[in-house]
Amino acid sequence: MQPFPQPLSGNDMPRFGGLASMMRLPVETDLTKLDACFVGVPLDLGTSNRTGTRAGPRQIRSESVMLRPYNMATRIAPFERMRVADYGDIAINPYNLLDSIERIEAAFARIAAADCRPVTLGGDHTIVLPILRAMHKRYGKLGLVHVDAHADVNDTMFGEKIAHGTPFRRAVEEGLLDCSRVVQIGLRGTGYSADEFDWGRAQGFQVIPAEECWHHSLQPLMRDVKARVQGGPVYLSFDIDGLDPAYAPGTGTLEIGGLTVPQGLEIIRGLAGVDLIGGDVVEVSPPFDPFGATALLAANLAFEILCIISQTK
Repeated sequence: MQPFPQPLSGNDMPRFGGLASMMRLPVETDLTKLDACFVGVPLDLGTSNRTGTRAGPRQIRSESVMLRPYNMATRIAPFERMRVADYGDIAINPYNLLDSIERIEAAFARIAAADCRPVTLGGDHTIVLPILRAMHKRYGKLGLVHVDAHADVNDTMFGEKIAHGTPFRRAVEEGLLDCSRVVQIGLRGTGYSADEFDWGRAQGFQVIPAEECWHHSLQPLMRDVKARVQGGPVYLSFDIDGLDPAYAPGTGTLEIGGLTVPQGLEIIRGLAGVDLIGGDVVEVSPPFDPFGATALLAANLAFEILCIISQTK
């Protein structure tokens, strides 16, 4: 008998059958039984362009049935190291963004207090602010690796302080981040002013535009990133639009010239050995992902994050 919960094998139930939990893991809400968990946040109330990310967690889970428990590239078997399950979705308020933020923070505070490390399925990028608030209560100031086409440091969007383009400015203002240990990778596209990327640099962030990543393996870069963020707890926030729309078209705010899938994997795998307290994959919008390729990619990225957590948990 396996010592920890295991994904349901495709030899025991065809992959098109059974319940569509993340990686066909057991569903468990007793956090005392878990070292890490997958958790969904089906929110798109903070989205500014194409909606649909409220359906992201369900579609990512559906596509995750193709994943198997052993990482052939890194030789990591997270389900042999940790007790992992699908925690289910956070019950957001579909009519009230600020109430949803409070609900998300409270849920992740319970997860963090139980010393369970979450891998979150979004949902739009607004969700990272309440997650960081909850993680800060448990761990103190956080290092951050943020993969995205956008810096998400706007002061307001349509006059609102809370939206998917503002979370990291709020996180700095609230003292949640150790700004010397914050790295943003993949930023690109057009903007309204240079301040969109320069504001983060002024706070102490390392900002790596997508153009600096073109035509390169990111393994050398990640050695530097790892050295920068080490020395404390680290959170990874991976917006699927950090990757080029050729690979991830099912998202709300597309930008050309993005990272490749291998580069995305190099970023996550390059964090092996840091104290990764959690991570998310956000902004998957199934209505714009008719063949499920974006959700399948997100499911794989979430599994890769879990593999890195399993090395330090």
